[in-house]
Amino acid sequence: MATDALAPDADSKARNGFLLALGAYLLWGLLPFYMKAVAHLPLIEVIAHRIVWSVPIAAAVLVWAGRTADFKAAIRSPRSIGMAALTATLISINWAIYVWAISVDRTVETALGYYINPLVVIVVGALVLGEKLDRLQIAAVALAAIAVAVLTVDAGKLPWVSLALAFSFAAYGFFRKTLPIGPSQGFLLEVLLLSVPALAYIIFLIANGQDHFISSNGTDTALLIGCGPVTSVPLLLFAFGAKLLRLSTIGIMQYIAPTMVFLIAVLIFDEPFGATQAIAFALIWAALAMYSWSMFRGREIRSAVLAPK
Repeated sequence: MATDALAPDADSKARNGFLLALGAYLLWGLLPFYMKAVAHLPLIEVIAHRIVWSVPIAAAVLVWAGRTADFKAAIRSPRSIGMAALTATLISINWAIYVWAISVDRTVETALGYYINPLVVIVVGALVLGEKLDRLQIAAVALAAIAVAVLTVDAGKLPWVSLALAFSFAAYGFFRKTLPIGPSQGFLLEVLLLSVPALAYIIFLIANGQDHFISSNGTDTALLIGCGPVTSVPLLLFAFGAKLLRLSTIGIMQYIAPTMVFLIAVLIFDEPFGATQAIAFALIWAALAMYSWSMFRGREIRSAVLAPK
């Protein structure tokens, strides 16, 4: 009876978590449209405003959630500040590459990067944490490596945009776990640290009349302010949603955004997508199918082992 009484609440949490995470992934999937809209603005200025305007939103959410005590403890810890500085650097590199790639019509490569990311996480776990890979996971990583090799041979160089996005985000996720605070507190700490140089840069541009915030038209001003919400809102939605969902559910949902980005790039931005890219993406999709099956199979095995006999 007790289990039955708790079931509706558990179902409600899972449903709410799914909707929050879905909202995050849909917003991330639509983000290329916004990045195209700001493509005429200098990259560093866009990143600076993306950081600065995220601060008030992250702070307001933290106050609303009543999690300010954890944040206050974190800012008094030199270790937390140091790790947050590292993760802030990694995520800013990721943002910069992403914004630049979309502005120069390389959106397909960004989609590939975020498809590769889960497989990079597997490799990092094996190499750094000594986690054992099963045969499906090894096969998935091998297929991803073949896909990268196919693109490299065709272009005569590594698909560095995709790899840089995948590895920088994987590194961010790995080091982010070392911060002893929740996602929303960690995000606020990261953007606060980044806001110091970002705000200094914005003030420098304004003082020299080189900015697009005050010296430009109202459209550019609104676009720069909007960089904050389009950055922070999906991340915070995901942070709250992920708490209520199983890891396997998140594992499958993470393909929503890169799939949307891929479709937008090919069907709307009309970026080139030839036979080589088709082969590489087919290999990546096959690798992700293996990875997902391995993840689900592992969960089923654990459930069978832990089930009451």
